[in-house]
Amino acid sequence: MSKTSFRAALRAAACVLALGAGVAAAPAGATTFTWATANDILGLDPHANNHGVTNTMKENIYEPLVKRQPDGSIRPALAERWEQPNPTTWRFHLRRNVRFHGGEPFTAADVVMSAERVRQNDMAYVLASVTAVRAIDDHTVEMETRAPNPILLQDLVLFFIMSRPWVEANNAMGVARAGQPGANTAFPQLNANGTGPFRVTERVADERTVLVPNPQYWAASEMNHGITRAVFRPIASAPTRLAALLSRELDIMYHVPLQNVQQVQNQQGVRLVQGPTARSIYFAFDVTREESLDEPGRPNPLRDVRVRRAMYQAIDMNTITRVILRNSTTASGLPIAPAIGGHVAALAERLPFDADASRRLLAEAGYPNGFRITLNCPNNRYVNDEAICQAATAMLQRAGIQARLNAVPFGRFLQGGANNEYQFWLLGWTPGNFDMTNPARELLGEGSFNWGRFNDARMNELAREIGTISPDDPRRQQLAAEYWTRYRELLPQIPLHQEPQIFAVRDTVADFTMRVQEDLELRWVRMRGN
Repeated sequence: MSKTSFRAALRAAACVLALGAGVAAAPAGATTFTWATANDILGLDPHANNHGVTNTMKENIYEPLVKRQPDGSIRPALAERWEQPNPTTWRFHLRRNVRFHGGEPFTAADVVMSAERVRQNDMAYVLASVTAVRAIDDHTVEMETRAPNPILLQDLVLFFIMSRPWVEANNAMGVARAGQPGANTAFPQLNANGTGPFRVTERVADERTVLVPNPQYWAASEMNHGITRAVFRPIASAPTRLAALLSRELDIMYHVPLQNVQQVQNQQGVRLVQGPTARSIYFAFDVTREESLDEPGRPNPLRDVRVRRAMYQAIDMNTITRVILRNSTTASGLPIAPAIGGHVAALAERLPFDADASRRLLAEAGYPNGFRITLNCPNNRYVNDEAICQAATAMLQRAGIQARLNAVPFGRFLQGGANNEYQFWLLGWTPGNFDMTNPARELLGEGSFNWGRFNDARMNELAREIGTISPDDPRRQQLAAEYWTRYRELLPQIPLHQEPQIFAVRDTVADFTMRVQEDLELRWVRMRGN
């Protein structure tokens, strides 16, 4: 996809997602805005936990050098402007007169420290192509890349900047991901000090996170949300979440359960806001483990591509789309959405559902009587995630595979994946840079979410070359087609669908703009007057 068509696709999606044409004036009185989703953020550390809900919360508090708009365009944030002295050097001119919530002035030293710190954890991918970050003066930073990277700005939209004095004063240079020792008590996970439009006043894990506007925000004149206090409440139970909305405890909730869409539509003072996302849902395999986790002493059947294809063709995605997802989504044969750079429409058709072919492939691979396998699944992260996994488990059983389901809350699910406890699992992914190079690295290359340790030299080589070519160069799309053709031959994953997003919005909210990267950023909310 060219840069032009990529931006056009995102702008078209943003038009679908925008609610209302006007922007309400901010009310004069105090206004508390409360919103809820199924799972909590995984902490406040901007360099830990590459997780959609968590990343969006970070955007309220911390800022990157450049920021993505709802239409997909990139605008200046902590960097006012930039240029390229040569193909592998980017020079960023930093915004002056910016202060962190704690009062410290923002300087180039904060960017250099943040670059060192972010490399320790899940968010390291934002600087994967960068070999050096150096301060030229207090307000100028240069980044060197190992090869030309024409989409570096897209990579940087989730590179959040922390205060070097604050990190040093609190001995907080280490980064602990959720589930790792010390993560629950790590200072940056419980406290925050960014330059963003909101600051944290209270954080109670699994209960609430409270924010208030930052009165010293450098772009305060652009803020027209009318919020004086914002309360985020994770509510795992969908019925409880819906009841909180209908009893006016919430201003916005998501996801709206598909079975409750009609009920919400009929409620006075509540409206639905819905549209596509850039998140793809997929099943993935451990293709390197030699011994089966479910049948110790026996070989891992997922190492054989015939077994992987058999499992793929045993999944009747048309039925899942119609029954489980109520035709709210689009099935796909690729793990990236059409809005993502490098999507190839001609290769997005799924392999056909064919249970008989599945049984033949299993027999050819030496498993005429199937094998035991556990499908690991979150039960509170994605739209109808557990129901999708229940349906898939039954379909695999009909093809002769003794499948069982292990569905757990998302935090525990992530910990199991990071600890190498799964052979077969469901996950959803939105590429942080809106380009195929992100999943190519994070899910299918050296990234931390490649839990099955899949590794193909040709795909890795193609991904590296694609990352050096401008989105406007036709050769990039040709190489993308070669990459996805190889992907379809090896089947390290079973792509399922692009996830929908459905928000319920009370009439206390005058305007709310959704983004194709999903989740809720406070700057795009406009409250009505009291």
